[in-house]
Amino acid sequence: MAGSSHGHTPAAWTGVTIAFIGFCVGGVFTVTADPVGFWVGIGVVLLGGVVGLGMKLMGLGMPQESAELAQARAEAGRSQTEGYGSEADRAEEKTHQSV
Repeated sequence: MAGSSHGHTPAAWTGVTIAFIGFCVGGVFTVTADPVGFWVGIGVVLLGGVVGLGMKLMGLGMPQESAELAQARAEAGRSQTEGYGSEADRAEEKTHQSV
């Protein structure tokens, strides 16, 4: 996932931040044994998901990948893995590179 921008959007950051705050609120009220506060925290967690989805629908999420780009990505991945031999050969190659 490091090669992609998975989750690096305003929609993702906002939704996760709101959900995290709701989780913390729910946790505090769980410790204090207050069921109403706990359910308010759960509501805030759900609100984070709704806000993140709404922002994604407004265009602040990941852009959709075109069919041509997906095909090019698949072909590039195949060409990288075709040149390698067995798992042992790759491990030996890594050892020689690090020395």
